[in-house]
Amino acid sequence: MLECCFCSLFYRNFEKKTLVSPMTMSSIKIECVLRENCHCGESPVWEEASNSLLFVDIPAKKVCRWDSLSKQVQRVTVDAPVSSVALRQSGGYVATVGTKFCALNWEDQSAVVLATVDKEKKNNRFNDGKVDPAGRYFAGTMAEETAPAVLERRQGSLYSLFPDHHVEKYFDQVDISNGLDWSMDHKIFYYIDSLSYSVDAFDYDLQTGKISNRRSVYKLEKEEQIPDGMCIDVEGKLWVACYNGGRVIRLDPETGKRLQTVKLPVDKTTSCCFGGKDYSEMYVTCARDGLDSKGLLQQPEAGGIFKVIWLSLIF
Repeated sequence: MLECCFCSLFYRNFEKKTLVSPMTMSSIKIECVLRENCHCGESPVWEEASNSLLFVDIPAKKVCRWDSLSKQVQRVTVDAPVSSVALRQSGGYVATVGTKFCALNWEDQSAVVLATVDKEKKNNRFNDGKVDPAGRYFAGTMAEETAPAVLERRQGSLYSLFPDHHVEKYFDQVDISNGLDWSMDHKIFYYIDSLSYSVDAFDYDLQTGKISNRRSVYKLEKEEQIPDGMCIDVEGKLWVACYNGGRVIRLDPETGKRLQTVKLPVDKTTSCCFGGKDYSEMYVTCARDGLDSKGLLQQPEAGGIFKVIWLSLIF
């Protein structure tokens, strides 16, 4: 059973712990906590039980686990590009590998295929994925890139792997399936198809997993570049990593307004999640692929893992 993952863990911990809203804080600290040199780091997930951050390096075919206490990193290599990872209630993890949903056993470093999609599209792979509060693993596909964000258009689809391991397809004609999350009351599903430059919302039925009534809640501005991974905070506001924009932006999905911009010392920010004690820290992944030698000299921490901490509380 895939009954628990980052999403349900995220909601449970925010409900039982008190966090101060980022909007009541006056300054931030940004630190590169791990110089992993990821080709394309993605899918950060906080594992509370081990005080660790999980993430993937897509083209390197690696799932990584960084222990925030010991600062050590463990890595598991799989047989195809791995684009997302999530927690299982029964232990271990689930991951999207190539066009397969897989169960990942960390101890023996094995991956068991649960389902395969897009069998007729040999050039496709999964991209971002996340599990809903009822245990469904949502993930979308895309064509393999010839260069970062350069690919054959509209080849992807959005899927969900249900706890009984059957797969449902929601829609196709997707360019780059990316950021996903759910509102705090589980009634809205948020989703990004990157090359639409839009953050979209759907009405969501948690009991059935059905989505409907798609609409845009935010259109990215030119300097924000390409919307990538996404998470939600305790106030129901969205945080979107902006690929090539070197930032993470906080959005109000109800008003369509940008509330805050956190700029990082790297351009290719890819995704974000909350973690650490009381989930008061934000972890941000990024990429180094696509940077030339000059860019790498200017951004030596590209491909690393960043931690954002809000400081100077205002009472």
